[in-house]
Amino acid sequence: MLGGHPVIAYTIAPALESGLFTSVIVSTDSEDTAAIARHYGAEVPFLRPAPLADDMSPDIEWLEYTLIELKRMGRTWDCFCLLRPTSPFRTASTIRRAWERFMAHEGTDSLRAVEKCAQHPGKMWVVDGDRMKPLLETPAGVQPWHSTPYQSLPPVYVQNASLEIAWTRLVFEGRTIAGDILVPFMTEGYEGFDINDPRDWIVAEHLLADGKVTLPRVPQKSYGARWANSN
Repeated sequence: MLGGHPVIAYTIAPALESGLFTSVIVSTDSEDTAAIARHYGAEVPFLRPAPLADDMSPDIEWLEYTLIELKRMGRTWDCFCLLRPTSPFRTASTIRRAWERFMAHEGTDSLRAVEKCAQHPGKMWVVDGDRMKPLLETPAGVQPWHSTPYQSLPPVYVQNASLEIAWTRLVFEGRTIAGDILVPFMTEGYEGFDINDPRDWIVAEHLLADGKVTLPRVPQKSYGARWANSN
């Protein structure tokens, strides 16, 4: 629960509000999660098989399974967008902005959300026994990156989990989500903030309490009371 709703509500609501999608579908192996998703207006046409739902499951496996099953039901789309429920501060405006950028670039395979990295790979090391060497080799004649202030290092961006958009053909023709030609989508502020562990959750609650972020509007009544009573 975050701000009165299960956190997944803050992904379903802006997806619906964006007006971009003919279908908003949740993939899960959990009947409980499926019930919550349906309460907030998403579809769950079937459950994901458990082998495609563990911590090591690559995205392509469950996405391919989902698109194949939907195709068997006569449901196909030219594009898909992945919106992960761990990014509660992404808004309908974020999604629309990403879609406009994707459509503005012809010949691209996909778009992926990125942000400037906080930990620069130029300061990372590979440890081998009792020795280590830089992950990235510094170009000849340049001050070693591991001894260079962050502000002077070449800009590097890291993907975040807020959204991806791609052509469906990539999955069926190349078994890939990204393809070869990617468009960067720069998230702004906390749009790309991702909750992965208890520390992230604490940060999210503090951001809300301090008024630094707001959650997307959720029109449905909270599922929270039902959820608490069933557990």
